[in-house]
Amino acid sequence: MSHLTMIKTLNLRPFHSSSALRKIVITSILGAAVTMSGCSLLSVYKIDLPQGTPITQTQAQKLQVGMNQNQVLYLLGSPAIRDTLEPNRWDYIYDYQAGTEGQRRGIADVKNASQHLKVYFDNNGIVTRIQGLESLPK
Repeated sequence: MSHLTMIKTLNLRPFHSSSALRKIVITSILGAAVTMSGCSLLSVYKIDLPQGTPITQTQAQKLQVGMNQNQVLYLLGSPAIRDTLEPNRWDYIYDYQAGTEGQRRGIADVKNASQHLKVYFDNNGIVTRIQGLESLPK
């Protein structure tokens, strides 16, 4: 038996250019669609980002020099910052950054919605000074 007789003849399917081209086009379109689905032509959705506790003018009007720390806690809640280097000062900070929905509704961004109220106490825990009332919304 010779080597030539041992080799089987291969039966190749006829090449249909239209069906092969169709498969290439469909695969290319699907690949492009999947690739582009991760892209955004407009912008990424951003959430509204409120940080801290907002303080109203009504709450601030009730705040008075001479109150003790418990009264301030009841009125305004816990401060955002209790400084370890200056324990007699409580900072109430609030910032709002408008996301996608906030911008659509025309809500102000962080520059217009920033509050920083400082309450100073003496060594007995009595309010001696209040700063930042002008940063509160009217």
